[in-house]
Amino acid sequence: MPQNVSPFIPSAQPFSPWQPDILPLAVYAGIVLALMLVLLFLSGWLGVKVPGLEKGRPYESGVIPSGPGVFPYPVPFFLIAVFYLLFDVETAYIISWATAWDELGWGGFVRIGLFIVILLLGLGYVWRKGGLDWDEGGRP
Repeated sequence: MPQNVSPFIPSAQPFSPWQPDILPLAVYAGIVLALMLVLLFLSGWLGVKVPGLEKGRPYESGVIPSGPGVFPYPVPFFLIAVFYLLFDVETAYIISWATAWDELGWGGFVRIGLFIVILLLGLGYVWRKGGLDWDEGGRP
C-alpha cells in the first residue's frame, strides 16, 4: 500500500443502532400505539357487560354516597393553595439561581430578571381578576 493513501474506514452503517435517529423512535411509537389499540379493543370486546343499578352509582372510594354533594370549603381557599404552590416552586427556582449566580454571569441575571417580570405580570393578572379575594360573592 502506498505511503500517501489512507485506508478506507466507513463512518457509520445505515440504520445503525448506535447512531441516534428518528427511525427507532418511530418504530417504538408504532409498537406502543398498536399494542395500546389491541389491548383497548380486547378489553372492550371480552369485558363483561352487565348493566345494573350499582354500575350507575357514583363511586366514592367504596363508601356509599349520602347527603348533599356540597363541599364545605370555599373555592377561594383552593385558589390560594394553588397560587401558593406555584409561587413556592418559583421561589425554589430563584433560590437555586441565587446559589449559582457567580457562574451564570450577566446572561443568567437577565434570564432570572425576565422570569421575575413574568411572575409579577402573572401575579398582577391574578390580582386584577380577583383571584386573591376571599369573599364568596366575588369574581372567580
